[in-house]
Amino acid sequence: MSNNTKVLETNKAENKTTIYDLIIIGGGPAGLSAALYGARGNISTLVLDKGLPGGELNNTEEVENYPGIDEKTGPEIAEMMVEHAKRFGSQFQNLTTIYEADLTAQPKVLKTDQGEFLGKSIVLATGSEHRKLGVPGEKEYAGKGVSYCAVCDGAFFKNKHVVVVGGGSAAVEEGNFLTRYANKVTLIHRRNTLRAEKIIQERAMNNPKIEFIWNTVVEEIGGDPLGVTKVKLKNVKNDEMSELSCDGVFIYVGLEPNVELFKNQISLDEGNRIITNDKLETNISGVYAAGDVRVTPLRQAVTAAADGSLAATQAITFLESLEE
Repeated sequence: MSNNTKVLETNKAENKTTIYDLIIIGGGPAGLSAALYGARGNISTLVLDKGLPGGELNNTEEVENYPGIDEKTGPEIAEMMVEHAKRFGSQFQNLTTIYEADLTAQPKVLKTDQGEFLGKSIVLATGSEHRKLGVPGEKEYAGKGVSYCAVCDGAFFKNKHVVVVGGGSAAVEEGNFLTRYANKVTLIHRRNTLRAEKIIQERAMNNPKIEFIWNTVVEEIGGDPLGVTKVKLKNVKNDEMSELSCDGVFIYVGLEPNVELFKNQISLDEGNRIITNDKLETNISGVYAAGDVRVTPLRQAVTAAADGSLAATQAITFLESLEE
């Protein structure tokens, strides 16, 4: 694709609207990797993102399992990835919402609070958001003791007692992190064994500030006008109810894919994750999915980045087919 056709423009009601070769929705590791590969492939590439580029990397203090990168925080890695993509010409647009999308059109149409964006191909890298417990008090005390990000809010709980809900790697890792501030961390898990990586489990088990309550779920979060003061618990084995005093609740019970905008156009599995083939193609021509939003057995920054590179490469192949 020559430089002369790298960015196409069309007049529309006296306004010029750029038609990008590739628009990437989402600025996490998958989106940033796609941006790098798209720009290096000499196609006009735009990343649309609601927040600070980096996605969940911005909520991760220590990244130990990204090959070749050690002793870097999640935000530092995110910044490196953004600058890398920008160096090759990727553009970034921050926005609040995409309120309408037509992925079947050619070019594809995205209507946002920042105007209309047109793209010949699309990579959906919208990631996931933290699943809610859905118990009384969770919504009422959000930001007043209820949190989904230890890196963001841990410092507010210095010398406090906090509860972590969950048993996966995120829950246990964030529990370990919270002991930097809290004087006690109680991890509550609905099963009697953890699902976290073994090395993370070992750290938690050996951390004197962490205690575990097994076979238990949170039934309600309680507090006063200043914030969280307690949780009501239920033992799933014998239905016994109890209360535990605490100053904060950090919730890590899984992720919900961000597909609401596309669910009536894109094929999803039972868990609302986007179905792709081995080329990361969706059911719509020219539309690809990458990272946590798609059906994948592993959800890590390194696999998301791999997805992004493949999705962008396939998008380039698709664009070449349009010129034939």
